[in-house]
Amino acid sequence: MVIIRSEFFRRNPKVVAIDLLGKILVRKIDDKTLEGMIVETEAYFGQDDPASRAFQGKKNYNKEMWEEPGKIFIYNVHNNWMFNIVAHEDNKVGAVLIRAVHPLKGIEEMMKNRIVKDIRELTSGPGKLTKAFKIDKSFNGKFLSPENSIYIEDRGIKVEFDSSHRIGVRKDLKEKLRFFVVNDEFVSR
Repeated sequence: MVIIRSEFFRRNPKVVAIDLLGKILVRKIDDKTLEGMIVETEAYFGQDDPASRAFQGKKNYNKEMWEEPGKIFIYNVHNNWMFNIVAHEDNKVGAVLIRAVHPLKGIEEMMKNRIVKDIRELTSGPGKLTKAFKIDKSFNGKFLSPENSIYIEDRGIKVEFDSSHRIGVRKDLKEKLRFFVVNDEFVSR
């Protein structure tokens, strides 16, 4: 088990989005630990990407995308927090949206945070994930780290993945930038 540090995110967002599949998102809440394997991501770039928050240029609501890789970038869509990690090469702009995780540990706590009858609905989408893991705007601009109660571990899990166009965007790039673990029940539908 290795805790992923900021240097991991100092690469092209597409590469980071693919490499995050199979990694473990860890969230500490008081004496409880929540864990989920990342099963779905989307890569976003700078001002050349019409689906990106950075498309309109650097603003107060998106400035984190220009900041240090490994920082958390949170924004709201339809009353749901979106959990992104800043990821880009030097002098570039970008982030990776974590769309879904496969819950592994702390499932009872996740179910308290997000009341659902079908466990497959627990973390199978970006808003569902942030509710289950209690991720909100207070994390915006912080680094992923155990000190901030949220981090990612590499446990050496290898997964088979596929790609598609990003979900819910009006304009997209020609390249497929949504990545997901094949046949995982927690990939968003």
